[in-house]
Amino acid sequence: MALLPILRFPDPRLKKLAAPVIKIDNGIRRLAADMAETMYEAPGIGLAATQVDVHKRVVVVDISEEKNDLRVFINPELSNSAGCSIGEEGCLSVPGVYDKVERAERVTVRYLDLDGKPQVLEAEGLLAVCIQHEIDHLNGTVFVDHLSQLKQTRIRSKLAKQARVTA
Repeated sequence: MALLPILRFPDPRLKKLAAPVIKIDNGIRRLAADMAETMYEAPGIGLAATQVDVHKRVVVVDISEEKNDLRVFINPELSNSAGCSIGEEGCLSVPGVYDKVERAERVTVRYLDLDGKPQVLEAEGLLAVCIQHEIDHLNGTVFVDHLSQLKQTRIRSKLAKQARVTA
């Protein structure tokens, strides 16, 4: 397994639309394992392949406190959503930035597992939010895109200043 570099907002590669996975092979399994290792090291609770500059529809999520409940979603699609939840979100591609985002409270997601078997998951709360956040990445959307133009401009300025300080 290997740690993968995480793209930082406003990198234009975060806007690329991820392509469906056609065949689940050892390369996809290795990608999922590397993504999981990267997510845990960061540390985070979700990571989309887009964030590591691989534009395939693969997501890893683990919201457990113990970091022992890894879920891998290949070609995830939301088939149903209900309710409304507003909560603070952050993102490994937008380090140090947190803001409130409106999401569905409950979702149904259809996806393939690492064996290529179709799965359906009913999720609510943090898991539902995390799945929506990561699917957004696959569609070229970062959580910052849900915020006002003013907040987006402030975030870009803050991240540009951080980049200058660390350079």
